[in-house]
Amino acid sequence: MGGAVVVVLACAAGLLAFGRTAPAHRGAPGLDASPPGAVGQVDTARAAVRARPKDAAAWSQLGLAEVEQARTTMDGRQLTGAATAFRRSFALRPKENYDAVAGSGMLANARHDFGAARDLGRRATAMAPDRATGYAVLADAYIQLGDYPAATDAAQRLLDLAPATAGYTRAAYDLETHGRTADAAIALQRALDTAAIPADTAFCEHRLGDLAWDSGDVAAANTHYRRALAASPGDYYARIGQARTDVARGRTARALAGYAAVADRVPLPQFLLEYAELQQATGHRQDAEAQLAALAGEVRLLRASGGPVDPYLALYQADHADPAVAVALLRGEWSHRHSVLVADALGWALHRTGRDAEALVYARRAAATGWHSALFVYHRGAVEAALGLPRAAADLRAALRINPHFSALHAPLAVRLLEREPRAS
Repeated sequence: MGGAVVVVLACAAGLLAFGRTAPAHRGAPGLDASPPGAVGQVDTARAAVRARPKDAAAWSQLGLAEVEQARTTMDGRQLTGAATAFRRSFALRPKENYDAVAGSGMLANARHDFGAARDLGRRATAMAPDRATGYAVLADAYIQLGDYPAATDAAQRLLDLAPATAGYTRAAYDLETHGRTADAAIALQRALDTAAIPADTAFCEHRLGDLAWDSGDVAAANTHYRRALAASPGDYYARIGQARTDVARGRTARALAGYAAVADRVPLPQFLLEYAELQQATGHRQDAEAQLAALAGEVRLLRASGGPVDPYLALYQADHADPAVAVALLRGEWSHRHSVLVADALGWALHRTGRDAEALVYARRAAATGWHSALFVYHRGAVEAALGLPRAAADLRAALRINPHFSALHAPLAVRLLEREPRAS
């Protein structure tokens, strides 16, 4: 792994040499060759297929526009339209249809079907090794599957072919995953410098905010979130980020209002879980029941239908419902997805069921890439404390040092655990 990581690190260091003279050009932003995701671009693509209904390329461009709009608006309904468009493109051109293959890979990533995305990315890059989109698909799929050397290689190849926003943002995520926060910030700044549309500017700013927040720099995080919202008021991740900084600055009522506004429109498990735990921590336990009920409903749907497991949904199950269900869901996810995100959640679920020796194995797997995550370090410290290991106090202190506001529920618990630790002094 080390040799592959160094390549991207060297690239990140080299970004500084480009200065600001380079030409301007969620997953991460789409590639320059793809339409940006604005409503106008989707409308243009729809007009094109109406004018040329037997044009496979026009249908692929519509699919790409629908995927990109789903990313920027977080409206999953767009993905159904994208799937229809790609199927139509394949029907018209069953072979050598690079745009439909690569676009279908983007769609699979958006649906969290990372194994399918990896396979489609491989097909795309084999078909056209010098085109960038397939490597973007691979970078996203590999990093979520936990194949970190392959993710680094794909991100590097993407940067080699297209040193613009889409490549820099993926390199940034790879660097962050490997604990290279400063280098990730450099890559994100280069992504910001090359962003051509407001949605991409907002994405880069809110990711810079996330890096600052995860490092405990509340003021810098808030600045980046404000800039993201100035560029794109509909950036929900920036709104949630701003709510987190409001909590850290003691503006609880404003934070609760911010979470409510987003959770009502975009009920992602991460948003609902953070909102519910903030409500509980601030004495609004009855109000939190609505969010917890929504999460319980999502777990029921997941268990009935199968599909990818969102680690935040599993963390809800571990902390607020039945941890044994979380373990079962995450074991299934781990069988095909060795991401540090899944390792951390599985370790925590095992801890919550009292299986701390096994939990520690996964907690240590979550630390394998060096990601500076306060939540990961806290989880490991809590497991170590349950096992009576001497490292527990150091890890609990480290979690609070990385970001003392990392969780409305768990940051106070980390403090209380430290108070009970005989080695906390």
